[in-house]
Amino acid sequence: MLDGLVLLATVLQAAGEPPVIPIGWDAYRQWERWAYQRIGARAYMRSTYDRTGGNETADAGHFLYRERDDFSVTLDVEGPGLLCFARYNHWHGSPWHYEVDGTDHLIAETGTADPVNAGQLARTVFIPSEPFPEPLAWTWSTTKGADLSWVPVPFERSFRMAYSRTRYGTGYYIYQQFVPGAAVSRPLRSWQPAAPEADVLDLLGRAGTDIAPPDIASRAGELRLEPGATAEVLALQARASLRCLSFSAPKDAALDLSRVWLRVTWDDRPQPSVEAPLPLFYGTGTLYNRANREYLVKALPVNVRFDADRVHLACYLPMPFFRSARIELVNRGDRAVDGLRWAVRWEPFGDPANHVGYFHATYRDHPSPARGHDLVLLDTAQVEGGGDWSGSFVGTSFIFSHQARLTTLEGDPRFFFDHAETPQAYGTGTEEWGGGGDYWGGRTMTLPLAGHPVGAPQNKPIDPVDAIESAYRFLLGDLMPFGCHARIQLEHGGVNESAEHYETVTYWYGLPAASLVKTDTLDIADPASEAAHAYRSPQASAPVEVTSRFELGPDHLDGQEIYPATTDTGRVTRGSSEFTLRLRPDNLGVMLRRKLDYSYPGQRAEVAVQAEDGTWQPAGIWYLAGSNTCVFSNPPGELDPVRSVVQTSNRRFRDDEFLLPRALTQGRERIRLRVRFAPIERALFPGHPLPPLGWSEMRYDAWCFVMPSFGAD
Repeated sequence: MLDGLVLLATVLQAAGEPPVIPIGWDAYRQWERWAYQRIGARAYMRSTYDRTGGNETADAGHFLYRERDDFSVTLDVEGPGLLCFARYNHWHGSPWHYEVDGTDHLIAETGTADPVNAGQLARTVFIPSEPFPEPLAWTWSTTKGADLSWVPVPFERSFRMAYSRTRYGTGYYIYQQFVPGAAVSRPLRSWQPAAPEADVLDLLGRAGTDIAPPDIASRAGELRLEPGATAEVLALQARASLRCLSFSAPKDAALDLSRVWLRVTWDDRPQPSVEAPLPLFYGTGTLYNRANREYLVKALPVNVRFDADRVHLACYLPMPFFRSARIELVNRGDRAVDGLRWAVRWEPFGDPANHVGYFHATYRDHPSPARGHDLVLLDTAQVEGGGDWSGSFVGTSFIFSHQARLTTLEGDPRFFFDHAETPQAYGTGTEEWGGGGDYWGGRTMTLPLAGHPVGAPQNKPIDPVDAIESAYRFLLGDLMPFGCHARIQLEHGGVNESAEHYETVTYWYGLPAASLVKTDTLDIADPASEAAHAYRSPQASAPVEVTSRFELGPDHLDGQEIYPATTDTGRVTRGSSEFTLRLRPDNLGVMLRRKLDYSYPGQRAEVAVQAEDGTWQPAGIWYLAGSNTCVFSNPPGELDPVRSVVQTSNRRFRDDEFLLPRALTQGRERIRLRVRFAPIERALFPGHPLPPLGWSEMRYDAWCFVMPSFGAD
């Protein structure tokens, strides 16, 4: 199987094609391809977040709709795709429905049978356990608060997730979709519960150990780093990929090592791509070892390990470069670090430069977070000269308190890719992002891809450095690609009110060139734009003016407006719309992005592209579940009946995306599209009146997937 994939990759490369996208089990099995471009892939993170931007019941209980008392829907997707990750708070919501292509699979966990007393259980597992084993899936008895699953669940036509119970029903989920015709490593086939592939379990089980190739070029050394000094560790002149970057120091120098920074510069670029404190780079806020544990961080790509004499830091994230790599250490402390050992391993890299991205670890210091506004952990328009960047967001390591205060963890992650105004990723809280729940119960934990490695229980530090609280999250099978821009944001506190001092490192791969290019925009209800795009929609309404907001944090804080409303104009139809959009002929598929009025629920349409012979070729179903009205249910007791509280937010503006097949777009300078309304008449919950239905359109953008224009020679 692997030899066949290698051969396929070679053939496609020779033809100037984009690299094959490893998906599902292959994303883990081929982890050494972490750096490769995912051209034609999109990732989304949905959740039970408070639709008003607040923190109601800690972002629990907000459902798209409910079909029956034991089927409250949190995720509803049409088209082929892959569920990559799911997170729940303890057993709440279980049994969970995984409806794959119309077949309902019930997934539970041990606490489901007696949820009132489940917290007394010493150990819990998923049910059925065979498809959800450790280390791909973990329950709250290990994570200190959450049920987590990285088990890939592919679907060919549709996927729905629903909760059987709604008491404290909170969760977030990451799924991916792909341009039909994109080069993926395996076909998407409807999920059937089965034991995971053994080599994937073995790989994740090796977290904390050396997973890089052993018999490759290497160099090692030892140095003394004086206060304020910068030392060049290694300068390589090669076309290669770093596979291991490790440091160690005497155990009694661990806190001094915490003040040393790592700096890495690729190909003599004007600015370093890695510049971060060593502890945060390796997944922990500090090297203070409160409980004298062997591992502070036992993750797959990084680890921090103590033995009797030394502290060891190792990183195995692949880091390709094309001419040179310069690795430096900077001592920002006031004490020398003696006996600092280092080791680097690398191997030749022969693939085209535009197939991968440079590895980045972007540090940001947030000593005084602005009230009402998210922390910006990464804005690629502001790094290394800005401009377009194509690559993938692959994780974070962050300090969220220097004072052992955990309430700031109510802040939601919000990620925006390729200039979207709606976050493609919207979570339920900071510790949820770090793999925990309920503040990890005040304890620490470390898993292959998520963890809370250091920090005292709330307000109970035994040393000032013990008050540093940090978490990490790595993305591999659930990584998030972008084609020209990424903005990674994190709310500080439930409504951006926390004054805690944050420090963050964002891990990402990127090339300074675009793989997603906007080629045209149709502004609905603008006469000139409609005429230029031959827009035709006989059943569409007259222009409708809407004043509203996109989904972000609360509109007001401390009596001040944070996110003012804006006004836009569009149309609504129950028929079909046709229009023409310009493309780049060298496209590898097209992403349509639509701005819409989200007050119309369950917007669904059949999309077709007119072939050059005039016939209409089906392109798929464009479906956006839910609306700005949700059904809220958080009964007081574990087994109490569901509730039906209707909540409508003032956020009517939304962006939504649809991927057009490559076979219908490649080689064409323009295409004509038909979008035909095809509704599902579904009430918010049984007995609730059916609201007005329609297809809302305010703007259509055409984005072409292309090969990044980047050469390293």
